[in-house]
Amino acid sequence: MAETLEQNYARGGFRQSLAAGQRPALLIVDFVRAYLLERSPLFGGAGCLAALEGARSLLEAARSANVPVLHTNVAFQSGGQDGGVFFRKVPALTCFEAGHADPELAAFAEGLEPRSGEVVITKRYASAFFATHLAATLTSMGRDTLLIAGVSTSGCIRATAVDCCQHGFIPWVVREAVGDRAPGPHEANLFDLQAKYAEVVPLEVAVSYVTAISAGKDQPAT
Repeated sequence: MAETLEQNYARGGFRQSLAAGQRPALLIVDFVRAYLLERSPLFGGAGCLAALEGARSLLEAARSANVPVLHTNVAFQSGGQDGGVFFRKVPALTCFEAGHADPELAAFAEGLEPRSGEVVITKRYASAFFATHLAATLTSMGRDTLLIAGVSTSGCIRATAVDCCQHGFIPWVVREAVGDRAPGPHEANLFDLQAKYAEVVPLEVAVSYVTAISAGKDQPAT
């Protein structure tokens, strides 16, 4: 009988669990209206719209638990020279270019707007860590675990989770709070992140975790 994918990964020692620490932060990656409005070239359809509700619930729980919240957005100077190869590869990124005719596309999604005191990191590439101060900010805050929400799973979520691991923070990708334009890339990337780089957790587990942290209890098992 042919070996199944699960058997192959188990034999290789993949899909181990990463227990969260006691000092989490929440990062909401690029949840702006470009992914939610049909007129946008980056419109993510049902997958991103569904993730919006999960991200709102996670944000509410984090704020209630006094867990630090950070947000990212994307912005390029006119002409996109500061976006390099990425800007050339994905022409839809022009909707984040300075002076774009539809500035609403770059606005944060309703219900996910940053509050005063919450860190906003403007990035130009896929990973929220690449060429930004995110790692330094998390270190200065004394954080050890990063809950990750946002869009899109196969792009900026994946890149951010991989870099999170490589910077020494524990990445918890919250399944119902991340989205993509198609189920195939979404599920494939969540599978691979769980196998190699991160913990992919249900929203319920993430909310229980931050609630327990706020109450001074041990974090729940995944």
